[in-house]
Formats: sequence, structure tokens, C-alpha cells
Amino acid sequence: MAFVHTIGSTVYTFPSLRELLARATPLRSGDVLAGLAAQSAEERVAAQFALADVPLAHFLVEQVIPYEEDEVTRLIVDTHDADAFAPVQSFTVGELRDWLLSDEATPERLAALAPGLTPEMAAAVSKLMRVQDLIAAAAKIRVVTRFRSTVGLRGRLSARLQPNHPTDDPAGIAASILDGLLLGSGDAVIGINPAGDNVAVTTHLLRLVDTLRRRFQIPTQSCVLAHITTQMAALEAGAPVDLLFQSIAGSEAANRSFGVNLALVAEAHQAGQSLRRGAVCADGSVGDNILYFETGQGSALSANAHHGVDQQTLEARAYAVARPFRPMLVNTVVGFIGPEYLYDGKQIARAGLEDHFCGKLLGLPMGCDVCYTNHAEADQDDMDALLTLLGAAGVNYIMGVPGADDIMLNYQSTSFHDALYLRRVLGLKPAPEFETWLAGEDFQRLALEARHPERLLPA
Repeated sequence: MAFVHTIGSTVYTFPSLRELLARATPLRSGDVLAGLAAQSAEERVAAQFALADVPLAHFLVEQVIPYEEDEVTRLIVDTHDADAFAPVQSFTVGELRDWLLSDEATPERLAALAPGLTPEMAAAVSKLMRVQDLIAAAAKIRVVTRFRSTVGLRGRLSARLQPNHPTDDPAGIAASILDGLLLGSGDAVIGINPAGDNVAVTTHLLRLVDTLRRRFQIPTQSCVLAHITTQMAALEAGAPVDLLFQSIAGSEAANRSFGVNLALVAEAHQAGQSLRRGAVCADGSVGDNILYFETGQGSALSANAHHGVDQQTLEARAYAVARPFRPMLVNTVVGFIGPEYLYDGKQIARAGLEDHFCGKLLGLPMGCDVCYTNHAEADQDDMDALLTLLGAAGVNYIMGVPGADDIMLNYQSTSFHDALYLRRVLGLKPAPEFETWLAGEDFQRLALEARHPERLLPA
């Protein structure tokens, strides 16, 4: 089916939904690199007008990657909830945008709608939205998850404490953990990117964090962001695994480049659930959101696995991969890949807000690594702006990196102080369990003993 829109005497024709979505996307360098971007601002506007008139029901009959070729497409089609979709089944993309911004789109209705929307629908409507629209709509949506702490409640902002070290030195990692805890970060997760991806390193770092957590009764969860097969091997060997991590993308081929598929993620999810390490709730249930996913626009393009689909639509499809597993945390590492995909601060900011909105709309607990590489046309002022916009949009969590400078991954992110800034300016608090801990005796003991971090290392 072709899509057509005329501006003046020029007729713009888009031969497929895939091409229409690509041409309607706000400018970004990755789509230019892939040869998918609109050739002019006028063509982009024509595509957006045409996209606004597409019925949402059309997304159920035309797939951007063929069903037969891609397990992510099959997941999207096979798990679509027709009953949840029913309230908007007569809408066009433009009408969905108007409804999302109306008073009729209450938090309860948005939560009920999430299983009825496909990622392509979410991506499409985001392409018609201004920055303020992305913020206003996302701010209505709360997705709450729980393991030992409760993340995503209204009026709360959590932080992942990211104590990476270029040689996985335990003393250096412990010092960074203490720094973050004393500055109020770590309620989302204490998550370490290891320099070495092997079972021994993963197990040692998990035990380091778990020993510290148990000694001071810290209501948080740990994660070592090795490959999911490495984490599973550590789990099977008896390591204290809380959350299981994996990077994911929006096509089967891109996930294959990460060394994963849906069956492997399902196996890991089942293994993690079996440990029942989450906190016991008042009703006797156990916190069971145990997966942590990271995504980012451009990953499928960098793996030559994009199938001619624009990078923002593929990013939304990654959220379809995450959704069935009810993850504890999902975040877009928005500027991590580099300027080849998101050229400057403006493109990074737009992408971060799109990702956050689309993830929340699809029912995911979205955070964001507000970040950039050192060769991008961006600086910390750009990150401050995006950080503040995401805070207004109700982001679940951000990263806490010592000095905002990750010395292992060699990129710029947000710091422990940035989380304090956002909480203070917007009147936000940490996760409730963590807030109580910060005011208690265990935190005071930690503060006293933090002068000698080497004493806190496991034997």
C-alpha cells in the first residue's frame, strides 16, 4: 500500500509503511547514514501528514519486517491484545496523538491500553509529537516495579549506582559504591559493567556487592552487566544473583549480534525467578521483577541488522522484546553509540524523550542513561537539559557515575550530584524503602565505616 501527500504542486509518495515511518522521523544522523531519512524538510513534513492519516488498524496488517523472517515481529503479532486495543481501534495515528494529550487519557486508561499498542504504533505517534508533547504524555504514565526497592512511583526518582573500574579492582569499585550510597544513589540498582566478561569476575563482583548490602541492610539490588550466559553460569555456580542483565534490540538479527534470542532470555528469566531473592511484601508475595534491559537507537544499524527500518522504530521494537518479561528496569543508553547515529545534543535530547515516551506507552519501567561520547557535538550542558526534561516527564531512574565520567566505558553520563539536583529542583524523593534506610542507623554505620573502604571488601 502506498501513502501519498501533496504539498503545493509536489506529490510525495511513500511505497510502504516502513518507508513512511522513516521519512517522517525527525532528522538524525543514523537514518541519513542508512539512506532512510527524508531528502528535505518538506518531504519530512509530507510524510508526517501522511502518517497522521494512517489508521492504527493498518499496523496490524503491514509489518515493517516480515513475519516469516523475524522472531521479534512474530512476538509483536502473536501477543497483540485485541481487547486492550479496542478503545482506539478506529483511531488514526493523528487521532491517537490528540487523545494521548487529552484529559480522557488518564493514567488508568493508558495502563490498560499498553498491551493493545504495537511498538510501530508508539513510534509512529511519537514522530508527530513535539518535545512538550512527549513530556506531557509520558508524565501521565507510571510503571512501578519491585525487587527489594520499589521503583517508578509518582514523586520518586531513582538512580543506578554505576561504579565501573577499568581493571575491575574491588577496592576501586567499593570506593565508588560508598561514594554513591553516601550521596543517595543506588536505589534502582548497584550495577557494575565488568571489564572482563567471565564467570570468576562476575561472581566475585556479585559477592562484593551482596556482602556490602547484607552488612548494612541496604534495600536495593545488585547486577553485574556481563553477557547473560555468563550471569547464568555464575547463578548456577551459586553466585548471589539479583537482577539479570542483557542488551536487546528491535530485530532478531540485531539480537543475534548480541548473542541472544527470545528463548535464551526466557530461560534466564525463569532461572532468576526460581531464586526468589526479592523482598517479601506485606501480602507474602516476593518482589519478582528480575530482568534489567538496556537499549539504544542505532544498535541494529551498527550490526547491519536494520532491514531498512529507521532507528527509532527499531528502538520501539526492542521494547516489545522486553515487555513479556516484566523487567525491573529498562533504559535507553541514548547517546552511547556516537554521533554517527545521534549527531549532537539536540538529536540526543529528542531521542531520549522519544525512547522514554514509547517505552512508558508500551508499559515498560523506563530509565535513561543521559550520555554522550567524547567525539559527539554535545557537552554536559546538553545533558543537564535532557536530564531536567526527563525529570519533568517522570523518568523512573537515571545513572549515577562518579563525576559523570565513566573511566571504564569512556563516555560521559550523569553523576550522583545530578540525581540530587533533580530531586531537589523537582521535589522528588528516592524509592521509599531507600529513603527510610538513608534516615536510619544502618546508613549512619555505613557513613562511619566509609573512611576505610578496604575493610568492607569480602575476604
